[in-house]
Amino acid sequence: MAECRLKFDELTDLSGRVALVTGGGTGIGLMIAKGLASNGAKVYVAGRRSEVLLQASELLFDGQKRIFPLKMDVTDKESIQDVVDKITADDGVLHILVNNAGTALIATRTPFVMNDQAPERKNTAIYGTALFNSQTFEHWEDMFRANVASVFFVTYAFLGLLEASCSLRSDGATASVINISSVVANMRLSHSIFAYSSTKAAETHLTQMLATDLALKGIPVRVNGIAPGVFPSELMGSKERLAHYSKTPMQMLRPIPMQRPGTEEEISSLAVYLASPASGYMTGQEIAVDGGMSIVNP
Repeated sequence: MAECRLKFDELTDLSGRVALVTGGGTGIGLMIAKGLASNGAKVYVAGRRSEVLLQASELLFDGQKRIFPLKMDVTDKESIQDVVDKITADDGVLHILVNNAGTALIATRTPFVMNDQAPERKNTAIYGTALFNSQTFEHWEDMFRANVASVFFVTYAFLGLLEASCSLRSDGATASVINISSVVANMRLSHSIFAYSSTKAAETHLTQMLATDLALKGIPVRVNGIAPGVFPSELMGSKERLAHYSKTPMQMLRPIPMQRPGTEEEISSLAVYLASPASGYMTGQEIAVDGGMSIVNP
């Protein structure tokens, strides 16, 4: 009689795998890095701030060090190549790439868009002028460079290492790229963040393009995305602030049905699934983890 192999802890076992999480020192990136490490992976966390990367690397998993810091700027090709060279020399392969690094420039936010009583909403001409004057081309360019172009450059820079991780196996295994977008990517409301939302919509489409490109070329690297809703992070704020935000109606925005922010278990478990053989039949897909925010705020 054939043995049943459906134990989830076995399907999601990442022992022996090497992962890289960009923007992995804090927030969602760190949550994902901890999830991958907890399930056996060796995880590199990359970012620009050495202090938060070092703090992350001090975490232990079953008494073992599994998170390792790497300085990297995802908007700089030389910096990206340095990390490629480092992992090539130390490991020779990369099984999992999480493109999480990005930015939400405060300078591009326009809170008056969502406030009916704002003086900028007095009439159409004033509103248009206020939006025109609130933004710069440089802000939009910086946002697209950090949130979209970086995903392209980082993914293709590590493509050889990702494929190399599959060539060592004979079981049809694939490497996994996971792009962290946002719930706003598919929402029509601006949320006062036109530039940021536009970049996340572009990243969502880029995920599908990357998956299609690699699939058509027969490269055994899957590309999927996660669209998080409200999770504690430096960008979104503290758990307490988010708990209030989750339950309180805002201008043109309905409360989150689950009435709370997401947890690290809820975001990291999905990343572990997408990184593991359990999702080996998935590519080109994006999954929202948003407590129902997107279904009540189309």
